[in-house]
Amino acid sequence: MLGRVDTRSVSPVFVGRAGELTALTEALARADAGEPQALLISGEAGVGKTRLVEELLDTACSEKAVVAVGGCVEIGADGLPFAPFSTALRSLLRRLPDELIAAADGQEGELARILPELGQSGREALGEDSTARLFELTVRLLERLAADRTVVLVLEDLHWSDASTRNLLAYLFRALRRGRLVVIATYRADDIHRRHPLRPLLAELDRLRSVRHLELSRFTRAEVATQLAGILAAEPDAALLDEIFTRSDGNAFFVEELACSYGTGCRPGLSESLRDVLLVRVEALPENAQRIVRIVAEGGTTVEHPLLLTVSRLAEDDLIEALRAAVGANILLPVDDNSYRFRHSLVREAVSDDLLPGERSRLNRRYAEALEAHPAYVCADVRTTRLAGYWYNAHDAAKALPVVLSAAVEARQRYAHSEQLRLLERAMELWDDAPPEVLATLRPPDDAEVYPACAGGTKTTALSYLDLMAEATVAARFGGDRERALAISKKAMRVLERDTDPLRAAWFWTQRSRLMQDLTRGDGWQELATAQELVRGLPPSAVHADILVNIASWGALHRPGPEALAAATRAVEYAELVGAEFIELHARLTHGWLTADAGGIEEGLAEMYAVRDRAAEIGAVGIIGRAGTNLPSTLEAVGRSAEAVAAAELAIAVCHQRGLANSESWVRGNLAQSLTSLGRWTEADRVLDEAAGLAHSRKTRGLIADRRAELALRRGDLAEARAQVDAARAFYGTHDPQPQHSISLSRMAMSVAARQGRLADARAEFEQAVGRGFPPGTQRYALPLLCAAVAMEAGALGLPGAAGGRARTLAAVRAEAKRLPAIVPVWQAYGLLLDAELARAEGRTTPELWGRAAVAFEQVGRPYETALAQCGWAAALLDAHADRSAAAGPLTRAHALAVGLGARPLAEETGQLAARARIALDGASGAAALTGAATDPVRALGLTPREQDVLRLVAAGHSNRRIAEELYISPKTASVHVSNILGKLGVSGRTEAAATAHRLRLFSDPAA
Repeated sequence: MLGRVDTRSVSPVFVGRAGELTALTEALARADAGEPQALLISGEAGVGKTRLVEELLDTACSEKAVVAVGGCVEIGADGLPFAPFSTALRSLLRRLPDELIAAADGQEGELARILPELGQSGREALGEDSTARLFELTVRLLERLAADRTVVLVLEDLHWSDASTRNLLAYLFRALRRGRLVVIATYRADDIHRRHPLRPLLAELDRLRSVRHLELSRFTRAEVATQLAGILAAEPDAALLDEIFTRSDGNAFFVEELACSYGTGCRPGLSESLRDVLLVRVEALPENAQRIVRIVAEGGTTVEHPLLLTVSRLAEDDLIEALRAAVGANILLPVDDNSYRFRHSLVREAVSDDLLPGERSRLNRRYAEALEAHPAYVCADVRTTRLAGYWYNAHDAAKALPVVLSAAVEARQRYAHSEQLRLLERAMELWDDAPPEVLATLRPPDDAEVYPACAGGTKTTALSYLDLMAEATVAARFGGDRERALAISKKAMRVLERDTDPLRAAWFWTQRSRLMQDLTRGDGWQELATAQELVRGLPPSAVHADILVNIASWGALHRPGPEALAAATRAVEYAELVGAEFIELHARLTHGWLTADAGGIEEGLAEMYAVRDRAAEIGAVGIIGRAGTNLPSTLEAVGRSAEAVAAAELAIAVCHQRGLANSESWVRGNLAQSLTSLGRWTEADRVLDEAAGLAHSRKTRGLIADRRAELALRRGDLAEARAQVDAARAFYGTHDPQPQHSISLSRMAMSVAARQGRLADARAEFEQAVGRGFPPGTQRYALPLLCAAVAMEAGALGLPGAAGGRARTLAAVRAEAKRLPAIVPVWQAYGLLLDAELARAEGRTTPELWGRAAVAFEQVGRPYETALAQCGWAAALLDAHADRSAAAGPLTRAHALAVGLGARPLAEETGQLAARARIALDGASGAAALTGAATDPVRALGLTPREQDVLRLVAAGHSNRRIAEELYISPKTASVHVSNILGKLGVSGRTEAAATAHRLRLFSDPAA
């Protein structure tokens, strides 16, 4: 083992970078105050990124901050996942052992996938949310560690990062919300070509306002002079400065190398190639030291001392002497008292490039043989991946293929699916070169969902190339590379055209169905139908059950009804038959959901509760997340909003504890809907804000926009409602329409258009919704839409040109309502509201219908709908010329509810009704009193007598010129009055002003 070696630092002086260092120290100060910081540092190789970070770390350590540094390693491209995070967390474990163990409490099995020292990795079933869960738990671990102390986490050399590291870093930068944490990532800007895998991540991070990017430029001539003075301990003469500045072009590392060459007697202008300059000091080493430098260059970013001893085949004394020379020349550096690395990667690259092809292959073989003979030389978490890389670069397919597959298994177990995919693709590359006797020893994957070789294969079944493609398809899908997954599945289908295997073909078609939906290329139904046809007549299998549960889930989202329920029933039966419990639980969850939609409320909910509890018992994380979403949604659908809130809050706690961030976001979206129904709108706002910070999928973001649109509409913020509807539609996309999304969005878009006076647009939205149809079980969405459509027509009574399409709309509403059985109280309440609105739209005054609707909504705990019905009840009583005292009660309750909720349009409408009826409302208590003096509702809006005259004619549909003729004023004056009216009414156009006048019943006869 090499002891202490004195080396002459070639850069004793920190030069320049005052602005960048100030930015870093300010970030450190903000983090110390509790505001987490995220920074990117970029620059070309050798420009001084590491030195700048070291200066910051010196400052951080002097201020008692905890520092952890992790670097990406170049074999990351071959599949070593999470390398910088593992190194940094290992450093934190050494520095803060008790604190880190406490922060990881309860999640050691999951976090061990990144930090193996925490124990054995968990054995939970893999799923598409597995990686996201691991990322969320990692972020939470860092936040807990940084709760009571400042932690500086540095991740170096992102240009070499593996996909899992890039994904985790993106998640960390997006999700970091609390803690005294500074995260700094560095990368070589000159390595990032157009197709570099880091490029998309950099583009994403540039869009985050929370991430600061520092770009390091080369040194100026004056800065190079300062650097040389520090290196040479004297002011450089002008000729030397000019020569080195010209040759280095201001690159700090090249300045050091050129100066060092000068100091050893080599003229810096000796070689025309900077690469040769980097090799000058290597070639000046003793022969054994040169040999060791070449061996280390091919061993990876760091090489362990025992491994180097075996590979070099030198006596230990000779090895130490060679290492002492290399370290003394500042070419190699000792790391952790057991390993060595190059001081700068540019030198390592130059030495590696100088190796002959045969020399490189021979060195890799010796590394591989040494590691096979002595596995303890290398840490267990990187051993298999490094061995796979060595054998691959040794060009020995027989040796490489089995180890590459083992490395792929390890990557999968760490949820590093992108690295797993890359290793599997390397295995496919090696497949044809591997001898048959090696292929015969390989076994099918043990976890590629329900692929036949996994679900029904045996340990004696040899691995086939098709099995390899199946595992690669799942790895690509789990890793988020769905385009690649689709391409691999298509290639597999071509193989299956030659080798008939309907069960495996059906599995691949099921995968393609999911991918088509995920990529918004279609709804995936044709692929599922093909899979179902392929397994028809075959013996029951897990593939059968999987196809049926996918058909049932597809039907529940796209075509709910008897066929979907029947598919769910068959899926449960098949899953029980073949003993596939996870599939059975998924099927039972869908079955319970569809049963409740079909009217078996208690039976369906009981089944969903049972699935939730069983999933928690066996740790079926994917099912836990789905149950936490579906159960509160179903409870809300049948009007049990308070129970839905309780179920959602429990689900949020479970999702948070297990790191299911995206599922938690979806549950929060459903919780916000139930809170909105219960009138707890401020709480709903808070829940949606929290959901937005967790959402990562487009559909989850669409759900949040959907919920925000509903709140904005009820509050009367039409511009915000319209913007959120548009955002939701953009997030949901157009290739996979689902009634649960489209019906509600159509209702809100229709209501916005109607309130803005765009009756034609509103009717078009309604007709499109009716054209798509309302499948069984969609009453929760369809009934509110039908009520809104009729309210739109009732509000347009008397508007110029509005009568034309009214009969068609009302006829469509009546026809659709007949097909929607109201089997639960909340649906029955909407049915009563619909009857009352239909009567109003037809000009009939029916206070009794409004009264029944108000009572029904009050009984099911829907305050907003109760206020709507109470307002309608009061208006109907007044229109029927009933005693004002009869209208005072519902009007008072409606106004109090509207004001309490913050439903501005409804509060204004009740206020105008009260003014019309000469009923005084106490804004604080909601109490009402009859008054003798009439209050003019038009004057209450602040309109002058002339503006009242103009508004009456606007409501009658007159143009400015016609108004001018009627009132004997100029068209310009009429235009000014109209503008003033729009401002006082808070509307955007004359059509919306007319609609407001009709809705508030400002004029009994606007055309008069």
